[in-house]
Amino acid sequence: MEITREFVRTVVFILGPMVLASYAIGLRRMDDPIALWGGIHESWRTLNVVCMFVSALGFLIVFQQLLFGWEVSVVESVGWPWSGDVVDGGHQRLLLAFLLVLIPSMLWLELTSIHIRSDAAWTQWAVIACLWLVVAGNVLLILFGWNAWQSGDSGTSILPLVGASMLAIQVIINDGILWVWKYPW
Repeated sequence: MEITREFVRTVVFILGPMVLASYAIGLRRMDDPIALWGGIHESWRTLNVVCMFVSALGFLIVFQQLLFGWEVSVVESVGWPWSGDVVDGGHQRLLLAFLLVLIPSMLWLELTSIHIRSDAAWTQWAVIACLWLVVAGNVLLILFGWNAWQSGDSGTSILPLVGASMLAIQVIINDGILWVWKYPW
């Protein structure tokens, strides 16, 4: 199956709202939604929420630039920094990164809710693994943006790298490191 720009757009258009829906549904189903903050001190929560919006904006920048702003051929020719010169497969790589961000993002709240109810060791590791899959996807988006920017191809810019870095504030720092470290496992 050929992975096209339209296919990646469609996947993100479907999964993106599903992430938001999973949060809304998950929060409504929880007895104590505040428990999701875990060990994050109350004084940090406002800053964390601001970071969530910065992160969402960063995601939208990556999405808009790579799937609407840039030429199809330019995105298709972007590889990973270690892959050398490539001529195609950019949309496959981009799809992988988006899937690693979106699918686990839909699952973490429910997995955390299961952990809160059961407090089993396996649920702790399931939540951490889920968050770190999102981290891996974000790192891939950063590397994709970096390599695209470094290519110097006509029509490219630093914006996808900036957007992926904005996403990283929440995904890598706040969720992947701080939340995992502070959560009262």
